Amino acid sequence: MNTTLSDEDMIRHYLPHEPNSCFEVLYKRYEAKVYRHCLSMIKDADQAQDFTHDIFLKVFVKLNAFQERSSFSTWLYTIVSNHCLDQIRIAKRLSLSSIDDDSQLSVPDSNLAHIQEDKLQLLRVAMNSLAVKEQTLLRLKYEQGLSIDDIAKLYAITSSAVKMRLKRSREKVQLMYAKQNKL
Repeated sequence: MNTTLSDEDMIRHYLPHEPNSCFEVLYKRYEAKVYRHCLSMIKDADQAQDFTHDIFLKVFVKLNAFQERSSFSTWLYTIVSNHCLDQIRIAKRLSLSSIDDDSQLSVPDSNLAHIQEDKLQLLRVAMNSLAVKEQTLLRLKYEQGLSIDDIAKLYAITSSAVKMRLKRSREKVQLMYAKQNKL
């Protein structure tokens, strides 16, 4: 197997004939990056390791569904972000805390949490209205903390093009958020 091929070329040429070898090469290329992305989102090394394995299982199962509408790395990072966000959401729903006899629940705090959850849901809807490339670009910048120059290198475009795409994507999210907030 030619491991110097681009991800997309390798998937196109080797996945039908050598799926395990193709996946192994992709795993070696991206395992550390996926782990770091998970770790940056959840801040727990053990969970990040578990999530990395879960994500690669998903990728292995879904690799045939990769349609090259974006680069493989963009597709992969979208899966990573969605998986981590889903797990964070699930953990929040399932988090249990002990209530002592002398502790009191604060209704304003629960209302504030409800309002924040509503705002977060509106933001998710707004983000999901964007194209996958726009979502990934925003996530690379604001969730992963990549610099404009790093994103430019990743996409093989100029820094000013990255800035403009980020600006347009942010504006779309703000517009959709405002629209959803009025409903």
